Amino acid sequence: MSPTNTTDSPTVSVVIPTHNRLHTLQRAVNSVLQQTYPVVELIVIDDGSTDGTTDWLRTQSTSIKALVQKNHGVSHARNRGIEQAQGEWVAFLDSDDYWHADKLQQQFDALQNFPEHRLCHCDEIWIRNGKRVNPKNKHKKLGGNIFEHCLPLCAISPSATIIHSDAFTQHGLFDESLPACEDYDLWLRITAIEPVCFVDKALLTKTGGHDDQLSARYAVMDRFRLQSLAKLLRNNTLTKAQWQLAYATFTAKWHIVHNGAVKHDNKNLINTLTGDYADLLEKPHSN
Repeated sequence: MSPTNTTDSPTVSVVIPTHNRLHTLQRAVNSVLQQTYPVVELIVIDDGSTDGTTDWLRTQSTSIKALVQKNHGVSHARNRGIEQAQGEWVAFLDSDDYWHADKLQQQFDALQNFPEHRLCHCDEIWIRNGKRVNPKNKHKKLGGNIFEHCLPLCAISPSATIIHSDAFTQHGLFDESLPACEDYDLWLRITAIEPVCFVDKALLTKTGGHDDQLSARYAVMDRFRLQSLAKLLRNNTLTKAQWQLAYATFTAKWHIVHNGAVKHDNKNLINTLTGDYADLLEKPHSN
């Protein structure tokens, strides 16, 4: 662990949720411990692992604050880490990703130019099945007022973020009712209200292609984005322009998911889509 930060520098707690990823967790942990910017605590939430993660964490007690729990999902794990964090800022790292050594330093340097910003993210390198891939244009990362940019899909990676703890007080935590797209949901709530800081440098490496990723487990991710969009539309917290943008995205995604459900004769999903969103489909209104 890096030495304790000076009193006039922002303090940061790092939260790593993990489930049966000991083979990549050690790399993620090392990338935190090797940061050039000091970390006040590293919290690893073992979300019901059965691969020896718990035993390994016990051997790392001097550098890691380990929280062991039954399997409740990534949102619950991250939320527990947030609740335990002592730093002014919280940084997230998924256990299959890893940071470059100056990731935190570069972000806090950038925030000096945007002292009012409470969320900062950065660019990233993508590795899929062991090979580097180039993100498509729709995955381009941006800063500033990016609510519209965040509507189609998740435009911010959790592993790329540092968030001021006050932001959670205002915007809430990760929605534990969502089995996936919980990050998409939180970013919409934040970016609807405030701008974000972006460091246009690849400061972490994201790995993918493995079977335990949520995107591999759930075939139609947009059905969870629909839940998030519907919640946002019903809360009456958006401006009229934001509501119209969100509603256009909602209706487009609804038709895509509904058409897919009809094609595959998924009656349960069809009933859910027509029943859960009847108010938005029949009588749309903006605030």
